[in-house]
Order: sequence, then structure tokens, then C-alpha cells
Amino acid sequence: MRSRDDTVDHGAAVRRALARRVCGVGGRLSREPLDLADALALVEEEHDQRVAARLRRFADEADGTLAWTRDADGGWWMGELEGGWRYDVDPEAHRLDLAHVRPCAWREVADVDVPPAVRTSFARGGRNLQRIHDR
Repeated sequence: MRSRDDTVDHGAAVRRALARRVCGVGGRLSREPLDLADALALVEEEHDQRVAARLRRFADEADGTLAWTRDADGGWWMGELEGGWRYDVDPEAHRLDLAHVRPCAWREVADVDVPPAVRTSFARGGRNLQRIHDR
């Protein structure tokens, strides 16, 4: 849940996602898409192929897939995807570049319980949807 837009308040985006029980990716659009296929075409047109591919991967993840994020205070949160993709048309979602969302059941995780592979992924500092492997 991190926008590639450096003007976005990441802490506010995470707070919104946790409060609304969603997980999301960036790629705000100039209009509401009709469906996922329309969203993918618009994202490719308005952003690029890589952003569209990331959205496709996010939408294709199975229910039950785990997601991780960190709040503005450094707290760890693990979520479980619980439903399909939708485009959030709320102006706040657009402002925070968190419009492509899926329902997600979040729970806070104690620092000592965060798996090493999760820490390693976050330490890389990327803003992409990443698969975390525990080797």
C-alpha cells in the first residue's frame, strides 16, 4: 500500500486503508473505470505498462493472500485479502493514490513476531507489490 507518487502522505494512506479494511495499490485514474479490464487499459494509458502489470497482479491475488504494511509510527500490520478488486471513487482515495483496493482483514503484529523475510522486503524500501519468500 504505497504510492509511487512522492507527494502522497503515506501515513494517511495507511491509516485510511486500516480504517476502511482495504489493501490497495496506486495508479489513480482520470475517471472511474467500468470494470477491471477498463481499469487496466486506463492505467496503461495514463501511467505505463509496469503500473498496469502491478494492478493485474494485485487483482489476481487469491483471497487469503497475506499483505503487510507499516503505519506512520513504525507498527507492523498483517492483512488477509478477503474479496475482489474495486475502484474507490472517493476523493480522499484519489488524493492518497489508494483507489485500486480489495477488502482486507488487518491485525497489528508485535515487532518480535514479524518474520525475517518481511523485514528484509521492507528494508529494501521498494514501493512495489512484492511476493515475500521465507527461505
